[in-house]
Amino acid sequence: MQCPFCQHPNNRVLESRSAESDRSIRRRRECMECERRFTTYERIEYVPITVIKRQGDRESFDRSKLLRGIVTACEKTGVTAHAIERLVDEIEAELQQKAVRDVTSEEIGEQVLAHLQHLSEVAYVRFASVYQQFQGIRDFTETLSQLKMKQRKRKGKSVSESVSGSQVQGTQPVLPSDSAPSSESYQNTPHQNKPHQRDSTGLAASFKV
Repeated sequence: MQCPFCQHPNNRVLESRSAESDRSIRRRRECMECERRFTTYERIEYVPITVIKRQGDRESFDRSKLLRGIVTACEKTGVTAHAIERLVDEIEAELQQKAVRDVTSEEIGEQVLAHLQHLSEVAYVRFASVYQQFQGIRDFTETLSQLKMKQRKRKGKSVSESVSGSQVQGTQPVLPSDSAPSSESYQNTPHQNKPHQRDSTGLAASFKV
């Protein structure tokens, strides 16, 4: 790498550290000729992604544009800047892992909503109102109902998985305190503590004269 000051090709690395939320490596270098110092960044080279908009227009994927939209949706919701950055990183990574290089704006919008529903209901509805072009209060209420339904299904699934996991491990269900004890528990019990037997009519034998 040439020195930006004297164009000498040889230099040495003085310091290396991660930067840009661990998406690049910052290196501090010193020229072996003029001894001046300069900084370089090492980044992953991503394959360009083309976004197809609703009107059919095509444009290159713009991370900053996606970030601005999510920041606006999360404004005053308590979602931290770090969480937003991580969300955008995850969406960008998912897009890069796709086999095709063309992706529709609807697909990106659905990915954002899938992530926002775990972060903030308010941010979810805000983003959905712009992405889905809400026309009135009915659109908001329907979206909230759908979100609540997804949350109930997710909770029900987690509960069923925990129950099935305990059964696999051999965990026995706990009987209520008022459950009838088994017959073995009475084998060594004094006669006066045995339960009353019932006759054919279903009445307790103790009520007979």
